[in-house]
This record gives sequence, C-alpha cells and structure tokens, in this order.
Amino acid sequence: MKTQSIILAIVFVCSGLFTNAQTAATKSEKIKVWGNCGMCQKHIEKAAKEAGASKAAWNKDTHILTVKYDAAKTSNKQIQEAVAKAGYDTKDLTGNDLAYEKLDECCKYDRKASEKKQ
Repeated sequence: MKTQSIILAIVFVCSGLFTNAQTAATKSEKIKVWGNCGMCQKHIEKAAKEAGASKAAWNKDTHILTVKYDAAKTSNKQIQEAVAKAGYDTKDLTGNDLAYEKLDECCKYDRKASEKKQ
C-alpha cells in the first residue's frame, strides 16, 4: 500500500511538471495595430494566424490585437512582421507601403508614420 502511495505521488508530481512545461510555451500578448473596420479585423487576424498565432482577436475600437501562440513555433516579432506585411502598422513596425495602398478605402487609416511627422 505504501509503495502504491509513493508511485501515485510521483505520477502526480510528474504530470504537474509536464503540464507547466506545456503552458509555459504558450504566450498571450496584446499588440497595438492600426486599422479602421471589420475588413481590417479580418486581414489582421488572418495575418496573425498565418504567422503562427493559435488565436487572434483584433478590437477595432481599441486597436488592440490579442494573440495566443506557442513560443516554440513563433514570436511576437514574427506576428507583427506578418501584420505589417499585410499593410497594417503595429506598435513596433510600419506596415508595408505597397500592401497599404492595396487596402480597401475603408481600411485606409491614419498611418503611424504620419503621427511622428507632426
């Protein structure tokens, strides 16, 4: 009986460590992304997911993209690069100019770069 208790305790400890290791690799972050509308939301979330985010939700009122991702597979930087490549300015990067020009008119927001010039 004592041996069974010890084995059970070891199993619980090991499973707890394994679970912590799995969740440690999963990150949730908030990234400022400029945009205007529901079309922007679709483009931004799609770009984030293509960059490896398992979940991506952009709020058009706050301009905050909330992402969840496996840090072993992607990073905040890679997600921001994908969003910028789609034409959207992020907190750290300026969106690709050619991609921005191809956005629908409703998606043309006041660029982050223009804020710095003022």
